[in-house]
Amino acid sequence: MTELDHRQVGRDSLFLMADVRLAGAGDEHRVKVRNLSGGGMMAEGHVKVTRGAKLDINLRNIGWVEGVVAWIQENRFGIAFMEDIDPKLAREPVSNGKGESTPRFVKPVLAVVDPTRLRKI
Repeated sequence: MTELDHRQVGRDSLFLMADVRLAGAGDEHRVKVRNLSGGGMMAEGHVKVTRGAKLDINLRNIGWVEGVVAWIQENRFGIAFMEDIDPKLAREPVSNGKGESTPRFVKPVLAVVDPTRLRKI
């Protein structure tokens, strides 16, 4: 694909957070994901990257993905993934692994009432 062909690939505009780790460095940096497609993403953050630098990105519900910095503009930069991903997975709610998508601390508390302890008025 040429650079013009890549610009025609559909992207989802969204706001997520992701961790970025430069190849060969152990430090992780938190970035904002501004848009995401199967072949890449735009990230925003204060990470010192250079065009062509290899890095790993930890995307929600997807995990670590390898990529290369395609372009840089101020504190935003584009990343081309080494392998295509399913960007819709990143939009899905985070699962706790038990088939439930809503975390326990968000659910309303349901009182368990023992009917034998109720008194009639």
